[in-house]
Amino acid sequence: MTSDTLTVRNKPQFGRQMKKEFLLAERFQNLNHGSFGTHPRAIQSVWRGFQDELEARPDYFIRWTSPRLMDESRAAAAKLLKADVNTLVLVPNATMGVNTILRNLEFQPGDKILYFEPIYPACGNTVEYIASTTPAEGLKIEFSYPVEDDWLVDAFRKVVKKEKERGNRVKIAIFDTVGSMPGVRMPFEELTKACHDLGVLSLVDAAHCIGAIEVDLKKLDPDFFVTNVHKWLMIPRACAVLHVALRNQALHRSTLPTSRPLPTSLHITNSEWVNAFHFVGTQDYTPYYCIPAAVKWRESIGGEKAIMSYCENLAKDAGKAAAEILGTEIMDNSTETMTKCPMSNTRLPLSYEEISALAVARGMEKEKVAITVVYWISQVLVDKYDTFMAILFHGGSWWVRWSGQIYLELADFEWGANVLKELCVRVQKGDFIAPSSKL
Repeated sequence: MTSDTLTVRNKPQFGRQMKKEFLLAERFQNLNHGSFGTHPRAIQSVWRGFQDELEARPDYFIRWTSPRLMDESRAAAAKLLKADVNTLVLVPNATMGVNTILRNLEFQPGDKILYFEPIYPACGNTVEYIASTTPAEGLKIEFSYPVEDDWLVDAFRKVVKKEKERGNRVKIAIFDTVGSMPGVRMPFEELTKACHDLGVLSLVDAAHCIGAIEVDLKKLDPDFFVTNVHKWLMIPRACAVLHVALRNQALHRSTLPTSRPLPTSLHITNSEWVNAFHFVGTQDYTPYYCIPAAVKWRESIGGEKAIMSYCENLAKDAGKAAAEILGTEIMDNSTETMTKCPMSNTRLPLSYEEISALAVARGMEKEKVAITVVYWISQVLVDKYDTFMAILFHGGSWWVRWSGQIYLELADFEWGANVLKELCVRVQKGDFIAPSSKL
């Protein structure tokens, strides 16, 4: 694939003009980029080129070409993350990265795995699994957004110190760069520092990071860090970068699943730890090779800072505009740090007390009301409006999570908010209760 292929000629402006560079259906409004991401047409061509090259000479490609391409992708990711390339490997997704770390650690009685609730469900489930199969115990700090950063960090420090007074040890803590549902930025820099101060291993779930917010891994210095690449850096699914600090690589005994590196050409001189991830069983590694191309394509349309700034500002403006249309509010704290990312959240104008009373009166179990409304709205959005918005229930209210992206503009979110306004009226009438969940 030539450099010219990855250069956008007659560069379109960010917004609806940019949509033609992507594979999205013309009428589909993707207001939920954050969940699964998408990639531009130019990157699809690069990806298919790798697939064709692989099929032409499978053994040669897998044994010799693939390790070289992975190293090129690791180097490109290291530059973006300001990281030592020897601390980075590629894995399918952030969930795999979190599992790889937690399942490699050895736990003793009294060891705790500390995390915040809300947590990404897969991570919470992994903690529960580790707690059921090792001496470790999960320990969560429960809260509801919005909260101040200082409160989160202070609560974290207090819990760690309290466990120490009880004779226990918080061995590792899991926290986000940007949370999933709701999509808010967490004070991960301060939490990582707190881990250093308190002797706790830090595992940063940075599923929303590379391509979304700036980070300097050398400065941050987390023990473990994993970020999805296919979400915000716009490569094919699925790929993530896993960082393990050099000081901790001896703790890592196995890939997940346990595999073995294939013999490769003599010019591959990585550490055993890095080489182990070059081949973790037969799977589709071709998305991994697309990182350098994605970086170059993004440079051709303005570069990382311009893209991140547009997406962050758009998400915040979208959240505020939607709040005005819906007569509610955007989720943020007094210092507005929660919205320093390409996602925002707006409360829906629905009263849980009123909606649940209506549903219960018509025979629905109260504990099913919140999730039923979420599912009903989501289904109608897809089937009737050809769009998707991430709907969630948090802190006693329903919310919508918006994802800013360069192929969107404010009018798209204003349209989305008006759609939700219509659907909220239907929820208040009880349309979600009907057995057919009528559209």
